[in-house]
Amino acid sequence: MGKWGAIFGLVFVAGCTAATGAAEDVARDAAKGVINGAVQSQFPGLNASLVTDCIIDNASMNEVFIIARDTVTTPSVETITLVSEIANRPSTVQCFADKGTALLSM
Repeated sequence: MGKWGAIFGLVFVAGCTAATGAAEDVARDAAKGVINGAVQSQFPGLNASLVTDCIIDNASMNEVFIIARDTVTTPSVETITLVSEIANRPSTVQCFADKGTALLSM
């Protein structure tokens, strides 16, 4: 059983990793929808998708999961505060700066 147990273990771990990756992708997409909608309504002159990408790229997975919870409702005060905190991080601000004038909607 040693060899087969090891093979089964590797297949199981690979399957769990794939499932985790899929869950993270779903959460990222859901969180992007929440942030994108909020940015569009609060800052109509900005390219919401670029702002959203910067915020998502600088959020931890735990933060992404918290934001994604608001997919079926309007963003909660907790979510708005969290997104604001992420947007003010130096790495996020740098992302905004790197996007430059592309952040402005045409």
